[in-house]
Amino acid sequence: MGQPGAGARRFSCRMAESGRAWQMFFGLLKEEEKRPSRRKAIKSILVVEDEPLVAFDNEHALEQAGYRIAATVDDHDHAVRVIDEGGVDLVVADVALQGEKSGIDVARYAAERELPVLFVTGRCPGDARALAIGCLSKPYAQRDLIAAIQVVDAVLRGARRPKLPPGLTLFEPRG
Repeated sequence: MGQPGAGARRFSCRMAESGRAWQMFFGLLKEEEKRPSRRKAIKSILVVEDEPLVAFDNEHALEQAGYRIAATVDDHDHAVRVIDEGGVDLVVADVALQGEKSGIDVARYAAERELPVLFVTGRCPGDARALAIGCLSKPYAQRDLIAAIQVVDAVLRGARRPKLPPGLTLFEPRG
């Protein structure tokens, strides 16, 4: 049990019948006993996916992992509107989308706004390195999607990078 720090109050109790005594401390713990908080770079995610079941699974898994879903959309125009509204920390985008424009177009738009993109696709596009922080190959397990986002989060924070999940290719920053 920790020792009290500055500002803590000590209370002693003694039971009259048995003579047992307790000491309780209320207040602050010593500085070294405090645990550092882990700040996340990624709290809110835009899911851009045209396959409804995949989109639903991704949204559910990400919410269960504690992320806020800014929106789940299936085309470029809706993705752009959500990005423009703000509050998105990461775009998770498939390449193939509904409509004429693709996930690559979404990634270009996000990159212009310095918003990180993680492609989740069966085949990573050739120009992905210039547009995204990484690419997770389909098919993937939901735990691998979560792990991939945790890796991206660590990279964005400049923290030690966790082990890469299967199927994740992480791109080196452009310089």
